[in-house]
Amino acid sequence: MRRFLLLLSLACAASQWLAGASLRVPDRVQAGQELSIPTSGSGEATLYLFGPSYAAKRTVKLGGPVTLAGDELLSAGRYVVVLNGESSTFFVTAGPVSTVAFIARPSRVPASTKDGVSGTVFLFDRNQNLVLSPQPVSFSIAVPGAPDVQRQETSKDGVAWARLDSSRRAGAAQFVASVGAASVRRVVQEVAGEPCNIRMHAERAKDGAIALQTDPIRDCAGNPVPDGTIVTFTSVDASGRSTVDARIKRGIAQAELPASRQASVSVAAGVVIGNEIRWGGGQ
Repeated sequence: MRRFLLLLSLACAASQWLAGASLRVPDRVQAGQELSIPTSGSGEATLYLFGPSYAAKRTVKLGGPVTLAGDELLSAGRYVVVLNGESSTFFVTAGPVSTVAFIARPSRVPASTKDGVSGTVFLFDRNQNLVLSPQPVSFSIAVPGAPDVQRQETSKDGVAWARLDSSRRAGAAQFVASVGAASVRRVVQEVAGEPCNIRMHAERAKDGAIALQTDPIRDCAGNPVPDGTIVTFTSVDASGRSTVDARIKRGIAQAELPASRQASVSVAAGVVIGNEIRWGGGQ
């Protein structure tokens, strides 16, 4: 009987000692923030901390708070703290968005193209943890002299993306993604689209050839088509077909076709066909 009472007393003492060292840890803490863990009991104990990119072991005194420094809790994820054989688990979550990784595609796009520009952002806190909580993300494209194109999206699992129409005016577009005070800028070169409403006129050259010249060539939004764009002039008469490819230079294209008493002359660029001239029989 006496031996049984002694064992019971030792078990009760051990239970009280373990209870004194039990861990009360919050479920979640923000990355980089200090964490204070209250303890009871007395004496010294060994504390272990295990995290995604950190592990530590040190001796602590019971009866007061045990502090985990912010530098020990920089990486988001699951942590385990062990004190004298008792363990507790908590999670470190990412802090506010501090930096934005921004991918913009393409680097060059025709003006006035629906859904022509796409942007993808990845959101990180100051410790480079992906911010998984939903965040409002603003996307905007601006070209001087044209209204801004804007879109608002909400991130999911640290990522947000959007497709925007390119501006109607050609130029260096400022493509910006922003979350709160964090923003990133990319440049997307918006160029003129396909030629629109090509007009040409003809006159007889000194050697009798047909001299052709277009009016300034623009896309349907009014942007000058880039120099170097190919324009095709074609003449069809009784002797057959003659074709000349000319490049736009300073906004216009010029060419000479063989002399003909009567011909049908046309102009085109890509899939866009311009006006037709009846040479020798009026226009």
